[in-house]
Amino acid sequence: MTHPVYLVDDDEAVRNALCLLLSTVGVKVQGFADPGVFLAHAARLQPGCLIMDIRMPVISGLKLHERLAEQGIDWPTIIISGHGDIDACRRAFRNGAIDFLSKPIEEQDLIDAIQRGQDALDRMLRQRAEQAETLNLLKLLSPRECQVLEQVTQGFSTRQIADALGLSPRTVETHRASIGAKLGTTSQAELTRLWLAGQATP
Repeated sequence: MTHPVYLVDDDEAVRNALCLLLSTVGVKVQGFADPGVFLAHAARLQPGCLIMDIRMPVISGLKLHERLAEQGIDWPTIIISGHGDIDACRRAFRNGAIDFLSKPIEEQDLIDAIQRGQDALDRMLRQRAEQAETLNLLKLLSPRECQVLEQVTQGFSTRQIADALGLSPRTVETHRASIGAKLGTTSQAELTRLWLAGQATP
């Protein structure tokens, strides 16, 4: 498993047992007894999977999950509890948890949940890398090229774009050639995908 796992549980015995278990199957795990400490450090940590107890003093696992989301930290999360109930389970899943496990935790259930979390994190990081690459490509375009590209993605012809922007058709063709060179494609479908991905990125 390539990504670290962060375990937040104020129960020292449970925390130590789970950390030991995960380390023996090759998982890089870091335990935190205090959810407040983890919350303070989370932004500086390498992206990973989270395992957090639902009942902790001051900040519950569900509240910690919500506060992390407010910081933009939406890593795959497994909620564990010795006092699981349906309402807490529903709330955890509404907040994006990938699993809800009751103590005592079955070893294979936990490992399977972590693997799903690792896979989900892989997809998330890959998508964000692609979005960053798209934004970097779009930043190469001049303001006028962006205007032309937006028109292209709407299916307008060179003549229609020229009329809409007050340009000559030849100038529009020059801009289209430059856009194709900078973005590495002249396919309208691919140009549209890149443009829409750029607009959808926060």
